[in-house]
Amino acid sequence: MAPRSPKSLLLAFVIVSPLLFAGCAMMSQPPKLWNGQDLTGWHVDVPAADNGAQVAPSFEVKDGLLISNGTPEGHLISDASYRDYRLTVEWRWPGEPGNCGVLVHASVPRRLYAMFPQSIECQMHVNNAGDFWCIGEDITVADMEKYRGPKEKWGVDGNLARRIKNLTDGSEKPLGEWNQMVIECRGNEIQIWVNGDMVNHGTNCTADHGQIAIQAEGARCEFRRVELEPLQK
Repeated sequence: MAPRSPKSLLLAFVIVSPLLFAGCAMMSQPPKLWNGQDLTGWHVDVPAADNGAQVAPSFEVKDGLLISNGTPEGHLISDASYRDYRLTVEWRWPGEPGNCGVLVHASVPRRLYAMFPQSIECQMHVNNAGDFWCIGEDITVADMEKYRGPKEKWGVDGNLARRIKNLTDGSEKPLGEWNQMVIECRGNEIQIWVNGDMVNHGTNCTADHGQIAIQAEGARCEFRRVELEPLQK
């Protein structure tokens, strides 16, 4: 076959390249669970606001960020329920660090302490990101007594041993920098990665679907990304 001239190669590129760009445009993108503009698709459950009490907003959107103001304490809860997904959140502490978390498989409102919905919490408390907290639901990890304590103290309510510690130290970024948490829920299994480190892996979860919630629990926390991607079966 005779070699093509530069002119013919250029013509071939002009003809083919629109198809390449069109193919890229048709590729599906992960849905934004939070739309980046407002709280559409979510509702707030803050006990201090019961009976129409006027309180400062626990959650707001400002300058393209979803902000958990920390107080009054409560939860921002997705209207919809989900199963078999990969959830990616990016967060940082803009000031004094503290406590926040993402709850998966949420269901019964205010199951614990008249505030926390029944769920499995994926912890973001500074220096503890990736812990599981059992809130009316339970989950199993390898070497349970090492990460949860003595078996006779395990439980999912009140002051029982509801915390299951994460597997790593030093996975979080320095204060003020953005962190990434990836939560993968598949059937009765939950895995968590923090900044690329696999920090927890639970099986035999007592729930396999539910709403997703973000906490306001004392410290201001900012989110720039909250995206949900269905898992391939």
